[in-house]
Amino acid sequence: MTRPKVFVTRVIRDAGLTLVREFCNADVWEGDLPPTHDVLLEKVRGMDGLLCLLTDRIDGELLDAAGSQLKVVSNHAVGFDNIVVPDATARGIPVGNTPGILTDATADLAFALLLAAARRITEAERYIHAGKWKTWHPSMLLGIDLAGKTLGLVGFGRIGRAMAKRAVGFDLRVIFYDPTAEPEFNAAPMSSLDALLRESDFVSIHTPLNQATRHIVNADFLSKMKRNAILINTSRGPVVDQDDLYQALKSNQIFAAALDVTDPEPLPLDSPLLTLENCVIVPHIGSASEKTRDDMARLAALNLIAGLKGERLPHCVNPEVYESGR
Repeated sequence: MTRPKVFVTRVIRDAGLTLVREFCNADVWEGDLPPTHDVLLEKVRGMDGLLCLLTDRIDGELLDAAGSQLKVVSNHAVGFDNIVVPDATARGIPVGNTPGILTDATADLAFALLLAAARRITEAERYIHAGKWKTWHPSMLLGIDLAGKTLGLVGFGRIGRAMAKRAVGFDLRVIFYDPTAEPEFNAAPMSSLDALLRESDFVSIHTPLNQATRHIVNADFLSKMKRNAILINTSRGPVVDQDDLYQALKSNQIFAAALDVTDPEPLPLDSPLLTLENCVIVPHIGSASEKTRDDMARLAALNLIAGLKGERLPHCVNPEVYESGR
C-alpha cells in the first residue's frame, strides 16, 4: 500500500516526527529558518497532509496549490492565527492544533516573567555584567512586592486559569476579564476591562489573536493601568501595540513590561523596546520545556495521521468540516 505523502515545515521533536515517518512518506524541511511562502507553495504540491508551525501562513492559495487530495493540516501550536481557517473549512480540510499540552509550561513562563519584571532580575544581571555593582545600597534596584497585590488576567482560558492557581502561593488577589468564562476558585470576574485595569498591579494577557484583540493593548489601555503596574504578554505579539508600549515604558507611565511574544518575531535588534531597562523580552519560549514540546509534537503527529486515515482529529479547530459531509 502506498504511504501518504506529507510535508513537515520544520524538524519537530522525535516524539512526533518518528510517528510521522513511520506512517507517511515525509518531506521534512531541515532548515533552521522556516520555508518562505513561495517554497511552501512548491513543497505542498501533491501532498496528502501538511504539518506546519506558527511561522507558516496557510491560506487558500496554498491549499489550492497543494491540490484537492490534501486531507489535513496539523498545526504544531495551540494558537492557529497563522491559518486562514475559513479557507480550509471551505475546502473540507480539517485543521488540528495542540491545546492543553502547553498550559502549564506557558503559565510557568508567564509567572517567571512577572517575577523577573517585578524584581528587575534581568536588569540586575546586566548591572553586574556592566561592572556597576560596587556595594550594597538600600535603594539599589528596588522592585515591586507581590504579596497582597492584584493580578488581573485578560482572558481566562486554560493558561489564564493556570496562572490563577500559581498566584495562590504568592498571596495575590486574582481578577479576570473574559465575558465567556466562568469564575473559578480564587479568581473573581470583572464587569469590564477598564475595571480590571484600574485594580490590577499586574496585568497578564491570555487572549487569542483575532480582529477584536489585535492591538487591544494600546495607548488607551496603558493609560488606564496603575502607574506602578506591570504588563505581561505570553499570548501573541500583535495583541500589543509596541509603539504605544514603548512610550508608556519610556515615560514611566507603567513600571515595567515582560514579553514572550513580539511583533514581528524575531524582534529586530533596532527595536526601541530593546533600549529600555524596564522591558524584559524573551524569544517566544512559553512552551519550551522538553516534555511540553515532546507532547506537542506527538499530538501534532496524531492529528496529522488521523486526518490521513479519514478519522476525526483528536483536536480539530474547525469541526464543522465533519458536519458538512465533505
